[in-house]
Amino acid sequence: MKRIIALLIFSININIGYAQFDEKNALYATGELNLGNYVGLDINVNYVHNEEYALKLGYSGNIREPKSQPDDYTSGLIGAFLFDLANPHDQLENYQIGIGKIYKLNQEGTIRLNASIGLGYTIIREPENWERITNGFLAENYTWNYHKYNTVSLIINPKIEFPFTRFYGLTISPMVQLNKDRTYFGIGIGQMIGLLRK
Repeated sequence: MKRIIALLIFSININIGYAQFDEKNALYATGELNLGNYVGLDINVNYVHNEEYALKLGYSGNIREPKSQPDDYTSGLIGAFLFDLANPHDQLENYQIGIGKIYKLNQEGTIRLNASIGLGYTIIREPENWERITNGFLAENYTWNYHKYNTVSLIINPKIEFPFTRFYGLTISPMVQLNKDRTYFGIGIGQMIGLLRK
């Protein structure tokens, strides 16, 4: 009997704690497709405290056609069947942390601005040392290898969020990533899932 009473008290305390968390905080994931001078995706976990301040942890991965690619490069018939996935790309990855301020853009809270700024650990990979080879029409006509280097980026990412329900919504998010080596600019369109609002 004591165990049942203890379990009941524990269960009630958890529900009260969750209800209080639910009233003032939000915890959700966002995923967006990015289009800009690179294309890719952006995935984040977001925490909003007191419907006012936000913390974001995330990853973005983007690619583009290599700037160093020779004009006569071809992926061959095999590359065409792989829909460009096996071809070389300039790659830009970021592991990021950001803080933001939430601004409600309507009374109901179904449109809001998450004005976020943060830092990213950036990994850049670019093909280099292109060497022409004769491989026939099936395979590529060049070999290359990747040059990889790391840097730190400033990430400016104001995000317009549309939490239509308590658990699902959409996002539109312009983004700029600035570092000493490369700049990314673009816009992301995606969705948000989790505990979004009260």
